[in-house]
Amino acid sequence: MPLAHILLNFIKYYYVKEIDFIYRYKREMLIMCGITGWVSFKENIKNNFKIIEVMTDTLKKRGPDDAGTFLSPHCLFGHRRLIVVDPSGGGQPMTKVKGKSSYTLVYNGELYNTEELRHELLKKGYCFDSYSDTEVLLTSYIEWGTECVKKFNGIFAFGIWDDTKQMLFLARDPLGVKPLFYSFINGDLIFGSEIKTLLAHPDVEPVIDGEGLMEVFGLGPARSPGSGVFKYIKEIKPGFYLTFERSGIKLNEYWKLESKPYDEKLDFTIEKLRSLIIDAIERQLTADVPVCTFLSGGLDSSAISQIAANTFKKQNKGPLDTYSIDYQFNDIYFKPDEYQPNTDSDYAYKMAKHINSDHHNVIIKTPELISALKDAVIAYDLPGMADIDSSLYLFCREIRKKETVALSGECADEIFGGYPWYRKKEDIYSGTFPWSNAIKERRELLSPEFRNLPLESYVKDKYDETINEVDHIDGESEYERRMKEVFYLNLKWFMITLLNRKDRMSMSNSLEVRVPYADYRIVEYAYNIPASIKLLYGREKGLLRESLKGLLPEEIVLRKKSPYPKTHVPAYTEGVQKWARDILNDKRSPILQVINIEKFKDIIESGGRSFKKPWFGQLMRGPQLIAYLIEVDTWMREYKVKIE
Repeated sequence: MPLAHILLNFIKYYYVKEIDFIYRYKREMLIMCGITGWVSFKENIKNNFKIIEVMTDTLKKRGPDDAGTFLSPHCLFGHRRLIVVDPSGGGQPMTKVKGKSSYTLVYNGELYNTEELRHELLKKGYCFDSYSDTEVLLTSYIEWGTECVKKFNGIFAFGIWDDTKQMLFLARDPLGVKPLFYSFINGDLIFGSEIKTLLAHPDVEPVIDGEGLMEVFGLGPARSPGSGVFKYIKEIKPGFYLTFERSGIKLNEYWKLESKPYDEKLDFTIEKLRSLIIDAIERQLTADVPVCTFLSGGLDSSAISQIAANTFKKQNKGPLDTYSIDYQFNDIYFKPDEYQPNTDSDYAYKMAKHINSDHHNVIIKTPELISALKDAVIAYDLPGMADIDSSLYLFCREIRKKETVALSGECADEIFGGYPWYRKKEDIYSGTFPWSNAIKERRELLSPEFRNLPLESYVKDKYDETINEVDHIDGESEYERRMKEVFYLNLKWFMITLLNRKDRMSMSNSLEVRVPYADYRIVEYAYNIPASIKLLYGREKGLLRESLKGLLPEEIVLRKKSPYPKTHVPAYTEGVQKWARDILNDKRSPILQVINIEKFKDIIESGGRSFKKPWFGQLMRGPQLIAYLIEVDTWMREYKVKIE
């Protein structure tokens, strides 16, 4: 072998060893980011840097410490981030050159398999100038092109400008943990992490048409996959990527759920599921900043907190910080029901004591809960889940005073069957979204001008489109076939609604919340486990409970599911009633254009009881419906929404 080759192999061997050593002790996960961009092939847009700066500035809360822009004749990028470590190495937009080709990246998210990818790329001859997952992601694109997304285990939304190809590549993670909106308008492609970012561009107007109204009143606070509600705004669906070249736009699905035969023994399934969950949680604990967990005392958050506490102990770290939420005076007014059988606080404290965590119980006061409805709308850019959103907003704001990263238990209920509609026959075979079956009543809430909108058929079409996507296998029983559809509905609709809520409420407070149960490996595996096994022993999340036995105290494993807590304090109802009356009495209130005023009055004066069914899910009923209508008015007012 020539001496030059021997020398090259020697250098590469020790370079890999050095990087491996440094990487173990100096890791940077790029967190709390916001991205935006504008690509035009019609003209040179390089001098429009003021527009991209304004768009980037809308993302300040997602990344409060640093901003960067990339300017070229046909592509402008903007980025906001929080500096954790390695401020020069992780800076964005990031440009990397190979030969005569140049590639520039803006990225929001984390890769949980960075180290494995780095080693694979080093072996292929690549070198790295930083320790960030940012550079690993960009290098992955240089090596594998658009197929790189199939290599990633993480949560991400990113844009890459391939200067040689004159192509924009946008991609979103498989489950949609990170958001990515875009507008294709006047032949240009404009994108961003949030809707407000696109609306900051002069060509994107806050217009909604009949379809947008049906999204808000027929499906809201859920949204159709790919819908941005506004007429000129769409969202890249989870598991999709987009390419934009002079020839036009192409959307491609790179990840989807596939049905496969299940032939495993129960003991093997339990052990495999347990190992996947532990691995996902441990991977997501990596950070050079404070990490905490949300702890309700329920099964999902307790498992995360237990595994996190065990990991901290192995690493000789101090006690884990855990956080729970409650409402002032809820101990006086709480009334158990079928959906919320008990409160969280006792279980949260028991679990915190069990793992020796430093536990904090955040108490939300009624006046700030009401006031934060506006903050929640501005964070979300749309009407959301009313005080379920505003309480989470306040919760994250309090946590951010001490913490930077949190782990939360979202997605376990959708994946493993935690909701009543996984067990009630009338919900399973309802023929519509089981969490939202008051479509006729919703339509009656619209004003005469808009009551002729085909709300029922619009919702039914969306439901049917989703059901038709489900991949079935031969030999399924009628029950298992239907349950596969119910699980798919939840993953594609209900889960993404909760993920959107978690992202906006946390990131608007510069808090990064990670969701280990949304690891695509867990989702793929659980999807093909028969419902009869997921609901083992006839219990919600029966299989998950079984897999966590021995890891958690028995009373936590056996505890009946209780949803995210809401306030039961009468002062909350009185407060939203007062606000809604003010809206009703102000002729300039924008919601009055679209709503049946008499129905609105009945809802206000009855405290929401005149609307007999829950508006959405288990929690949005009564005062929460009033709060949702307040959010609709606030959204139309703050965003100067135009109805077309």
